[in-house]
Amino acid sequence: MTEIPDRRASAGFSMIEVLITLVILMFGLLGISGLQARAQQAEFESYQRAQALVLLNDMADRINRNRETTPCYDITTSSGTPYLGSSATATAACSGYGSAATQQLAINDLTEWNNLLTGTAEVSGGNNIGAMTGARGCVTRDPATNSYAIAVAWQGIAETSAPAALAGATTATSNAISCGANLYGSETRRRVVWTTLRIAKLK
Repeated sequence: MTEIPDRRASAGFSMIEVLITLVILMFGLLGISGLQARAQQAEFESYQRAQALVLLNDMADRINRNRETTPCYDITTSSGTPYLGSSATATAACSGYGSAATQQLAINDLTEWNNLLTGTAEVSGGNNIGAMTGARGCVTRDPATNSYAIAVAWQGIAETSAPAALAGATTATSNAISCGANLYGSETRRRVVWTTLRIAKLK
């Protein structure tokens, strides 16, 4: 005699399969959304770094083209301060070097760089959005080598390792790397890019 299967048991078993499938699908969707969020975060961090490098090279070019008045660009006289950009503590001023025209060029350069750091090039809803979050710029001169350490700092959206001091670095370089130090809530959110520009003394 053939036993007839219980349809209620089969239906219950199918329902369990559906529920398990839904749970697996939910975990999969959560994983995908997490990956997407991380990808967007990484993309934004990369975008901010690219902007910082543009601003860094911009100031290097400005100093390089106005060699008669380069000391006027030395705005960062101690560890990471004064600086231009967000809540600027430095002012654009120049005297004692070059001519009146080159002094004015230096003032204009510093003013324009400050505007770029504060994002005034692009405005949305009355807010400046043309720069990185909390962007600040530092420039320090090393008189011994007539070189300039230029740095741009900003706030990242995720915590990473804090910018580390370089062993054997000059005071100028150390001052630049400290640009914006302790101004972003946590040093692990502070990002900084820097470069050194040496101005040859031609006779």
